[in-house]
Amino acid sequence: MFRRRRLGITGDEEAFVARTVSKIVQYLAVAAMAATLAGCADGEGFGDPGALPLSSGQSCGTIRQELDLLDRKGTQGKVEAASQGKKLAPKDKADVDRYNTLLNQYLGARCHA
Repeated sequence: MFRRRRLGITGDEEAFVARTVSKIVQYLAVAAMAATLAGCADGEGFGDPGALPLSSGQSCGTIRQELDLLDRKGTQGKVEAASQGKKLAPKDKADVDRYNTLLNQYLGARCHA
């Protein structure tokens, strides 16, 4: 209180400054929201790219059959072992790589949906 009197600032001037600062903050918030919404309206970004096409001669059914065959061979346990950093024989590693490739194709083509 003592400083305000010494500087010659009245209550009206202080209220005016507070209102002005408040309005500036509001305008900045509205501008930031408008910029954010404009960025979302572009249509680009992290939207859904859609289903990926399968290679020639492949279908969801053929990929599923090969995944089932690898499952029956016990590849899923090898995939888990590989994800834990365990060493695998070259043949097992090839099965794991094939399984992961097929699974990515199956999910990317949206065969599961």
